[in-house]
Amino acid sequence: MVSRRKRTPVKSIKDSRNGRRRRQKSPVKHVVAPFSVLASIRRRLSKFFSRFTRTGTPNSHKGYTKLKKMHSKEQHCEESLNDIRKTLVFNNPLPPLISSDKRTIFLDLDETLIHSKTDPPPERFDFVVRPRIDGVMMNFYVLKRPGVDEFLEYLAAKFEVVVFTAALREYASMVLDRLDRNGLISHRLYRDSCKQVEGKFVKDLSEMGRDLKRVVIVDDNPNSYENQPDNAIPIPPFVDDLRDQELQKLTRFFQVSDYYDDMRTAVKYYLADEECALDY
Repeated sequence: MVSRRKRTPVKSIKDSRNGRRRRQKSPVKHVVAPFSVLASIRRRLSKFFSRFTRTGTPNSHKGYTKLKKMHSKEQHCEESLNDIRKTLVFNNPLPPLISSDKRTIFLDLDETLIHSKTDPPPERFDFVVRPRIDGVMMNFYVLKRPGVDEFLEYLAAKFEVVVFTAALREYASMVLDRLDRNGLISHRLYRDSCKQVEGKFVKDLSEMGRDLKRVVIVDDNPNSYENQPDNAIPIPPFVDDLRDQELQKLTRFFQVSDYYDDMRTAVKYYLADEECALDY
């Protein structure tokens, strides 16, 4: 008598609708498939976002390796990614203007609004700040430029005032806390917002999110505004001359600057008048 092999119900189940037999699918495949899809998505996302965070491969001996020269199509893709990266990650240092009618005045700090020195104390100073720089507590004796309080008060009533300094944040923030007790300064930018070009700190106004027709920078250092010289009013450096009248002269300029649609035109005429005055 031949024994019949009993079929396991797990592998063969009769379909009650059409009478056909079908094999039951293993539930393992239904579990694995989503994980494989997720792994694929994760690999693609990792590859995509790595483009945002790396420009070279760190090497413990030689630093970052030099990137190979790109073909034109690859370069175009890289430039497009850089634009996206700037939009998503590296926003403008300044928030958008609340009022589009306001113009923006960028002011340097050291030798423009104030002068400071370290120990020993000078004969004259207005206040002292003690920042910790590289782990060392230092004394800075600060002398305000004559008329600075009135100058800031006038500008704040009419313009967006931004102090843009190449000084370290640890030091400059303490100075501004003492200088601007009434919160007249709209925004503060420090060394980390400057560009380093051949050892110089450049204040690139094109990356501030402001229309250059409505911008002026006042600075004693020509290196600071080398990218936008037409927007700049050079100011003689201040050290300790208590008869200094430079801020009063600037106040008179800003009183009439509204007559010009383009602030660069106003700067041009102001500097021309200053040059004529010097000739006389």
